[in-house]
Amino acid sequence: MEYFDARRKPHNVGKIIAALVLTTLCIFVLKQSPGFGGNSVFSRHEPGVTHVLVTGGAGYIGSHASLRLLKDNYRVTIVDNLSRGNMGAVKVLKELFPQPGRLQFIFADLGDQKSVNKIFSENAFDAVMHFAAVAYVGESTLEPLRYYHNITSNTLLILEAMASHGVKTLIYSSTCATYGEPEKMPITEATPQFPINPYGKAKKMAEDIILDFSKSKGADMAVMILRYFNVIGSDPEGRLGEAPRPELREHGRISGACFDAALGVIPGLKVKGTDYPTADGTCIRDYIDVTDLVDAHVKALNKAEPGKVGIYNVGTGRGRSVNEFVDACKKATGVDIKIEYLSRRPGDYAEVYSDPTKINKELNWTAQYTDLTESLSVAWRWQKSHPRGYGTN
Repeated sequence: MEYFDARRKPHNVGKIIAALVLTTLCIFVLKQSPGFGGNSVFSRHEPGVTHVLVTGGAGYIGSHASLRLLKDNYRVTIVDNLSRGNMGAVKVLKELFPQPGRLQFIFADLGDQKSVNKIFSENAFDAVMHFAAVAYVGESTLEPLRYYHNITSNTLLILEAMASHGVKTLIYSSTCATYGEPEKMPITEATPQFPINPYGKAKKMAEDIILDFSKSKGADMAVMILRYFNVIGSDPEGRLGEAPRPELREHGRISGACFDAALGVIPGLKVKGTDYPTADGTCIRDYIDVTDLVDAHVKALNKAEPGKVGIYNVGTGRGRSVNEFVDACKKATGVDIKIEYLSRRPGDYAEVYSDPTKINKELNWTAQYTDLTESLSVAWRWQKSHPRGYGTN
């Protein structure tokens, strides 16, 4: 027995030494990695690098904005609870920009104050683009409290975190729904805001909170509020698109419903409201391509100044009726979509289109993708190649 132990002891010591060497080496390697011990590049400010927090960055508009920011060499952190967003969109962005320090994704709910504070304490943000929100007019009339929580309350938590952590620049994603149903067209930034549905009301409340905070002593905020109109289209290179949850089709955008009808997912398109005081009886809207929309956000970020607030309508300046839109969708898809006409949708308004003069003048922004059929054709190509959205195709 003594002989056996004597032979084994040196062998065990060798194993222990090897394990210690290996452990030391692993610790050394980990310490050199960007994410060890809070030493992530995302946790510190760097000269010449602007780190943008994109809330709702896994969603339709947020993912396209993240793509544009990454293309323009911004550092991006996406925060999303994936209730409306798609992890598939984040995966596409990570594959396009795999380099360390370019993009990180954080799964979190912006209604959780502890989570929000933790995110801000662990990351060095230079600016916030706040897209995260539930955003369906019809749904807001059915679930108003959800909309006030998700839009208004969550924006308040974001502002509190920004104030606590010294983040001074906010680009806020708002909506023309804050105007309600104005008496005069087109809508300018001076048009009175009288929203008529919980979605518009919640967004206006969030705007009011932002404006009040920006005026408070010591805030020194750089704020840009973008009120945009009906978003269509997708990435011209086919990398991203719109993929709403199937259960939300009833409340979704008309473009999604048109594509579903063209794909045979639904039997036809339901047009809600034919008795509006418009030329053909259907609603009139200003349709803005998502590529133009994110361009406006980046221009707003570049022009944001401490102590100043900019409020801008983002639209083409031209209204198109639902019937015109359907005709364009038929041309884009090549499908003779069946149409069913129904009564009005609660909370909708007859006519809304923008006067983009202010954003043209002050941000040097003009909508470039104004051909309705072409924007829908681009989006249709993505839809056809992604019949299950970002899922298995």
